[in-house]
Amino acid sequence: MTNNTAYAELMAYQRQTEALAKVAERLGWDQETMMPRGGAEQRGEEMAAMEGVLHARRTNPQIAQWLADADAVDDVAVAQLYQIERAYLRAVKVPGDLAEALARLTSVAQGIWAGARAADKVADFLPTLAEVIALKRQEAECLAEGGDLYDALIDDYEPGATAESLGDMFDRMRPRLVDLRAAVLACEAPPALQGHFAQETQLRLARDMASAFGYDWSRGRIDLAVHPFSSGGGDDSRITTRVVESDPFNCIYSTIHEVGHSSYELAIDPDYALTPLGHGVSMGVHESQSRIYENQIGRGRGFTTWMHGQMVERFGPLNVDGPEGFYRAVNRVQPGYIRTEADEVHYNLHIMMRFDLERALIRGDLAVKDLEAAWNDRFLADFGVAVDRPAHGLLQDVHWSVGLFGYFPTYTLGNVYAGCLNKAMRAAVPDLDAALARGDTSGATGWLREAVQRHGGLRQPRATIAAACGFEPSEGPLLDYLEAKFGDLYRL
Repeated sequence: MTNNTAYAELMAYQRQTEALAKVAERLGWDQETMMPRGGAEQRGEEMAAMEGVLHARRTNPQIAQWLADADAVDDVAVAQLYQIERAYLRAVKVPGDLAEALARLTSVAQGIWAGARAADKVADFLPTLAEVIALKRQEAECLAEGGDLYDALIDDYEPGATAESLGDMFDRMRPRLVDLRAAVLACEAPPALQGHFAQETQLRLARDMASAFGYDWSRGRIDLAVHPFSSGGGDDSRITTRVVESDPFNCIYSTIHEVGHSSYELAIDPDYALTPLGHGVSMGVHESQSRIYENQIGRGRGFTTWMHGQMVERFGPLNVDGPEGFYRAVNRVQPGYIRTEADEVHYNLHIMMRFDLERALIRGDLAVKDLEAAWNDRFLADFGVAVDRPAHGLLQDVHWSVGLFGYFPTYTLGNVYAGCLNKAMRAAVPDLDAALARGDTSGATGWLREAVQRHGGLRQPRATIAAACGFEPSEGPLLDYLEAKFGDLYRL
C-alpha cells in the first residue's frame, strides 16, 4: 500500500465514522425536542447501539496501520492525522461495554434529571447521578492510566488544559471579579425590565435576532428545549431556546448564545466536512464564539440600541427609559440562582463553584449524598443568597446527568478567549458599535468567521485564539473589559 493510498483509505473510513456520529447526535437532538416522553427507555437502547457501532469503528486496529503508513503532504493532512491518532489512542483505552453502558445510562438519566427538576426532588435524581459518576470514574481511570482522573475528563473537551492550569486561572480571576462585584452591588441597581411578553412574540423576535447575526436558516432551525443547546454541524446545525414570559432576555440571549455555537459549525471550511477538522476544535473555543456573540456584541450598547427598537415595535412601550435604560436593564448586576441567566460579573463565579464540586466528585472527595448540602453551602458563601429550591440549585444544569464532567470550566475559558477576541476584533473593525446600533453585525461576525470559525480543528485550541488575536490568550483582556464596562455602567 502506498502512503497516499493509506491516507485516502483512512479518510474515507473516517468520513463514515463522522457521518454515523452525526446520526447519533441527531438522536440526542430529537430526545430533547421532539421525542415523546414514553420513548426514553428505547432511546437509551438506541443510543447504546449507536455507541457500540461507533466505538468498534473508533478502535478498529486498521486505524493504527493506516496511521503508520500514511504520509502528510500538507498542514491540513498533518492536522487530520493528529486528530485521528489522538481520538484513536483515547478510544482504545475505554472498553466497548463501558462506552455502551455510559451511552445507555446518560440517555435515560437525562429524562430522570428533567423529571426531578420539574418536581423539585433531588432524591429522585441522586441514585442515577451516583451511577453516572461511577461509570465516569471508570472511564477516567481507563484514560488517566494512573494520572489525575479529572484531568483525563477535561482533555475530552479542552485538549491541553488541566485542573491545575484552570485552577490557577480561576485563582487569578477571582479577586478582581469579587472586588468588581462588591463595588457594583454597593451602587443602586438600574430598573429591571418588567411586563408580560407572550411566547409566540418572543419566538418571532428570537428568529429575528438569529437572522441579525447571520444564522443560515437553510441549514438550521430553532426549537424549544428545557436547557438550550445547539446540535450538529456541516450543513445541518440546529439551535434551541426556552421562553419565560416574564423575562424575554432569557429567550433572546439563549438564542444569540446558541447562534454563536451554530455559526461556528456552519462557517467551517466545507473541505473539512465529515472529518476531524470539520467541527469546533475545543469547547473553550466553541464557548468563545457563543459568549462573544451573546455578551461583547449582544449585550453591548450598540446592539442593545437596535434591540430596544425591536422590542418596542413588538411589545409596545417598555418600563425602562429609552435605549440607555434598556442597555442598563440588559446588563443589570444582581446575585441570581441560575447560571445561564447570570450577568457577566457573576457568571464565572458560578463556573468556579461547579469546577470545585465536580472535581471533588470525580476524585472521590465528595460523596453524592452530600452534594446538595455542599452545593447550597458553597452557593450561600459565594453569592450571599440561600438556594430556595432544588431547580434553582443542584438540579438546574443538565450537564452531570449526561456525563459531561470536565465541561464546566470550558465556559470560563470561553469567556477568557472571548475577551481576547473582542480586544482584537475592535482593533480590526472600525466603527463597530455604530454598525451594531443599526442591527448590522456583519463586521463582527465576518471578522470572527475569517479569524476563527472557518479554520475548524486545524490548529490547537490556544493556537487558534493566538492566531486570531496576534497575542497569547490570557484572562487580562476579559477582566479589563468587565471592569471598564461595569465601571461605566455603575459610574464606579
